[in-house]
Amino acid sequence: MDTSDVNKYIGERIRNLRNRNGLTQQELADRTELTKGFISQLERGQVSASVVTLFDLIECLGTTPAEFFRHEEEKVVFSEQEYFEKIDEEGNSIQWIVPSAQKYQMEPLLVVLQPRGKLEEDKPHTGEEFGFVLSGRLNLHLGEKTYQIKAGESFYYQASQAHYLENPGSRPAKLIWISSPPEF
Repeated sequence: MDTSDVNKYIGERIRNLRNRNGLTQQELADRTELTKGFISQLERGQVSASVVTLFDLIECLGTTPAEFFRHEEEKVVFSEQEYFEKIDEEGNSIQWIVPSAQKYQMEPLLVVLQPRGKLEEDKPHTGEEFGFVLSGRLNLHLGEKTYQIKAGESFYYQASQAHYLENPGSRPAKLIWISSPPEF
C-alpha cells in the first residue's frame, strides 16, 4: 500500500466515523482545533495528518487507534443464533435480525404480533419506517389515521407522527420492519 492509498484509507475511515457520530466537518474541525478545509482534504485523501493530529481526531470520534486501524471484513450474513429477541407481556416478539444495527443506516426487525396484540406507541421522531407483512394482517396507526395492511402488502412513512402497529386478527401476524436511522 503506497502513501496515497494510506491517505485514502485514513480519510475514508475518518469520514465514516464522523458521519456515524452525526458531526459536520465544521463540528469536527472545531472539536480538534483544525480547519474545515483540512478535514475536507483529509477525508478525500489529499493530505496526511501528523500522528498527534490523527490521534486527536480518533479520540474526538470516540474510538481508539487500535479500533481505528483494525481491519475487519464486514459481516454480511447473520444467523438466527445471532438475533436478539425481546418478548413483551402479551407474547409479541421483536427480533433484531442484524446484530449491532445501530451502527448502520437502517435497523431491520422481525416482528410477530399475537392476536389482538399491539406494540407500544412510538413518539414522533426523525427518520423513515418501512414494513412488509409476511403473514396475517395489521392495523398501522399513524397520527390520527389507521391503515389496514394484509399479508403481501407493505407500508412506508415518515416517522414524524406518533405511530404503532396492532394485530386485529385471530392469528399471529408476522412482518419485517425497517427503521432508518436506527432508533435506540
